[in-house]
Amino acid sequence: MDDVIKGEPIGWDDVEQLFAEFRHTAFRLETRQHYDTASEREPFQQFLATGHIAHSPVLDQWQNEIRNGITRGRSYTRVHIVTEPLSDYVRFECAWAYRPNTTAGENIRILAVDHGTWPKDLPHLDYWLFDSQRLLLMHYTHTGALHSTELVNDPHALTAARTWRDHAIHHATPYTTFETRFDTSMQPRPQPPASRR
Repeated sequence: MDDVIKGEPIGWDDVEQLFAEFRHTAFRLETRQHYDTASEREPFQQFLATGHIAHSPVLDQWQNEIRNGITRGRSYTRVHIVTEPLSDYVRFECAWAYRPNTTAGENIRILAVDHGTWPKDLPHLDYWLFDSQRLLLMHYTHTGALHSTELVNDPHALTAARTWRDHAIHHATPYTTFETRFDTSMQPRPQPPASRR
């Protein structure tokens, strides 16, 4: 189904309008293990080199949007399907963005699977779903850069997107629980040795 969904290409101004106009719920499914955006390149490289989490005005803006939206009755939910061991980018994304965004009120959940596997009945497809009625497909290049966006109005595609959303949320772990397995730089914590009897 995810291979045949087609929509109307839209520009970024129209994407921003979707965020401005939605009334109740915004859901994001992330499926990539690396994203490449200009605002993240420098802090990502700094994180890899030093483990330092750099301040980001872009994140400040998103967190303010979340807080303001929540006061207006909106909710923001995100599920990221990640493969383990975590990629360097996912480690960075968790430490740099997911921690403060969760504090701001975004409901972030992680669906972790072993490398080379994928959750049953979920697509390799990135999208936003607004108010369960407006589906925005996010297309990326092989390097993780955003290539194009499409607005989908097909009823069958919307039904599929709602089903994927519900399945992903049900099977994912809250980020605040997921991160307890890792240190501050999202390296796995050593497991205690098994007790002997």
